[in-house]
Amino acid sequence: MGSGKHGLIAAAVTVVCAVTVLAAPGTAFAAPSPTPSPSASSSTVTNQDLEAVRKKLEKLYHAAAVATDEYNAAEEAAEKQSSEIVALAKKIVEGQEKLAELKKRAGAAAAAQYRSGGLPDEAHLLLSDDPQAFLDGTGRVLQGQRATKGLLAEMTRTQQDLEQYAKDASAQWQKLETGRKAKATAKKKIKKQIAAAEKLESQLEEEEKERLAKLEAQAAHKAQTAWLDSGILKDIKGKASEQGRKAVEYATAQLGKPYEWGAEGPATYDCSGLTSQAWASAGNGIPRTSQEQWKQLKRIDIEDMRPGDLIIYNDDASHVALYVGDGAIIHAPRPGRTVTVAGAGSMPILGVVRPDA
Repeated sequence: MGSGKHGLIAAAVTVVCAVTVLAAPGTAFAAPSPTPSPSASSSTVTNQDLEAVRKKLEKLYHAAAVATDEYNAAEEAAEKQSSEIVALAKKIVEGQEKLAELKKRAGAAAAAQYRSGGLPDEAHLLLSDDPQAFLDGTGRVLQGQRATKGLLAEMTRTQQDLEQYAKDASAQWQKLETGRKAKATAKKKIKKQIAAAEKLESQLEEEEKERLAKLEAQAAHKAQTAWLDSGILKDIKGKASEQGRKAVEYATAQLGKPYEWGAEGPATYDCSGLTSQAWASAGNGIPRTSQEQWKQLKRIDIEDMRPGDLIIYNDDASHVALYVGDGAIIHAPRPGRTVTVAGAGSMPILGVVRPDA
């Protein structure tokens, strides 16, 4: 679906209608019939050539989407590992302070026992003017000895804890470094695929780009029509939950904002950045990437789908969109495009997940 001003207005109207009928979808969403392509005589590039370009671009942007998911997953893991390292560092500092205090107390107890040492207990008892006082004192000494043993045991446990914290911190640092390398690798992949796609598109004349856009719209329309012709929409009657409505409202407000890989708003988004933020705005945190959304969220039959649910696309779960009702989705398509409305069946559906199941 186009991202120009006219297309955006039409998209906004469609979404307003979709939001209005969240509980009861009416007329199925379908892209308008494509305008017939101009004859090949106006260009040395035929429609067959452009179709090959379209498929090539589709592969390049798909590869970029997969790499973007890898980048986002590494970014999310890095944030988690950094937080764990900070928490472990705090525990290490607290443990060191505790160990220093225990050592101080143990040293004081040892010094006290040394001062009271010398003669054996039997000699102290015979020489004492007050045997009962001696026996009472002996009881206190025994208590002190037990307390000292307790101090030593606690010191040992604290030392062991410190050693474990250090090992855990070291492991997290290694994971962080591995994640940093994974992020760097994914970033290179993303830039490489996008650069190749942009180079391919830059070789086309303006008229050829317009024809290419029409071919893309035609392919999406064909897929959406086939999906609707299956009769699927008549079975989809689910009403949006309160959180689902809020997620749809958030996504609707982002229409027209540019796609940017790795972005979570508020100015730009990638596909899972949009869906995760939409649900965060509804008070429900969900995984950052489309693949983790597919893995972790509850899966729903398409017939039970309701506005606010997430539709996962492609066999590798590399794309995600927010279902808004009436056979339509809002999604951030790919680089060079904006957040827009499209047909739910315009791309290969893997399945549906529900964040607030």
